[in-house]
Amino acid sequence: MLDRLMRWLRWASPWAALGLAAALVAVVLRPELLERSPTARERPAASPGQPAGPAPAVPSSPPHVAELPVDPRSARDGALVSYADAVERSAPAVVNIYTERLVRVPRMRNLPRELAPFFGDLWSSYRERVERSLGSGVIYDGAGHVVTNFHVIAEATQISVQLRDGREAPAELVGSDRDTDLAVLKIGLGDLPGIALGRSDRLRVGDPVLAIGNPMGLGQTVTQGIVSATGRGRLGVSTFENFIQTDAAINFGNSGGALVDSQGELVGINTAVIARNAGIEGIGFAIPVDLVRGVVDAILRDGRVVRGWIGIRPQSLKTEEARQFGYPDGSVIVTAVYRGAPAAVEGLRPGDVITAVNGDAIIGAEDLLARIAALAPGDAVRLTLRRGPPFQAQTTEHSLRITVIERPAEAAATS
Repeated sequence: MLDRLMRWLRWASPWAALGLAAALVAVVLRPELLERSPTARERPAASPGQPAGPAPAVPSSPPHVAELPVDPRSARDGALVSYADAVERSAPAVVNIYTERLVRVPRMRNLPRELAPFFGDLWSSYRERVERSLGSGVIYDGAGHVVTNFHVIAEATQISVQLRDGREAPAELVGSDRDTDLAVLKIGLGDLPGIALGRSDRLRVGDPVLAIGNPMGLGQTVTQGIVSATGRGRLGVSTFENFIQTDAAINFGNSGGALVDSQGELVGINTAVIARNAGIEGIGFAIPVDLVRGVVDAILRDGRVVRGWIGIRPQSLKTEEARQFGYPDGSVIVTAVYRGAPAAVEGLRPGDVITAVNGDAIIGAEDLLARIAALAPGDAVRLTLRRGPPFQAQTTEHSLRITVIERPAEAAATS
C-alpha cells in the first residue's frame, strides 16, 4: 500500500509543479484575476418581490462623478465664509485721491561738483516741476468730509477726489494733524455714502480685517488679512503712534484708505507698510478709528487739534540701560529743552531722567508725549525725575510742577 502511494506521488508531482508554474505566469500577465467576486454572503439581498439573481459587476475603480456647485445659503454655518456684504457696505465710502505739488529741483542735479566752475550761476539755480501722486481716503460723513493721511496731501497745490461710482470733485483742505498723520478734506458732492464707524478698542488679535484702497493706481482694490497686533509704536511714522498691525496687503496708494472689520465698519485708516526691499512681507499698519474719531471731531469743531505742550524732546532709555543704572523700566531721558518753554521756566534740564507723570510710571517717550498732549492748556503736570551725573549712581530725585500750554503747530516730535 505504501509503495503504491509513493508511486502515485512521484507521478503527480511533475504535474502539480507544472500547474503552479502556469498559475504564476497567468497572475503575472493578468493580475486582475486575483480580484475575487463577492460571495453569496457579500451580495446584497434581493428586495421583497424581486427574484434573486447574480450580483451586479463591481467596477475596479469608481466612475468620475460631476460635483454640483453648493449654494452658500444651504451650507452649514461656518462652512463657507464670504466678506462680500462687508465690502458692499463699506467700499462705496472709500475714494481715490489724486494730488499735484510743485517741486523745486536743481538744474544741474547729478553732476559732479567739480564741474560747478564751468556753469557759473546756472549751477545753483532751480527749476519747478509738477509732481503727481495718488492715495486713498474715506468719506467720513454725508456732509462731504473725507479723512486721509496727512502725508498723502502734504504740500499739495491741487487735490481731487474720485468716488467709486465714477464721480470726481476738487477737494479743499479743512485741517490736518501732523502728529497723527491725519487730514480732513471737503468735497462738494451730494448723496455721499458715509462709512459706518466701528470700535478699534474691541479688536482682538486674530480678528479678520479688510484693507480697501487704490494701490498702484489700479482702482479700488480689497485685500484680506487679520489683526496681527494692536498698540504698535516706536515706528517713527508719526509723533503719537498707536497702530493696528495687520497682514492685509497694503501697497503704494493704499495710504489713507479704510481698514474695516467683517461687518464692514471702519476700524482704522491704512497708513504705513514696512519696506519690502528689506525682505519683509505682510506687515502693515493702520491708525485706530478711536483715535481718528477724536482728531477729526476736533478739526471739524476747532479747525485744529489742541494738545498740551511743555517744550521738551524726550528719548526712551533702553531696557538694559535703565536696569544697569537703576532706573525703572520705561524711564525717559530729556535730550533737549526749548528755550522759553514751560519746562525751561520750571528748571527742567537736558540729561534729567523722567520716571513718572502725576505719580504714575511711564512706558517710554511715546507714553510721556501722549500723557502731556492729553492735558488742556492751563492744566498742570507733575514730573518725577532723577538728576545727577549722566548714568551714575549719585543721582537725586526731584519733583517739578509744570503748567501746560497749547502745543505749537511747528512743535513736531516734542511734548
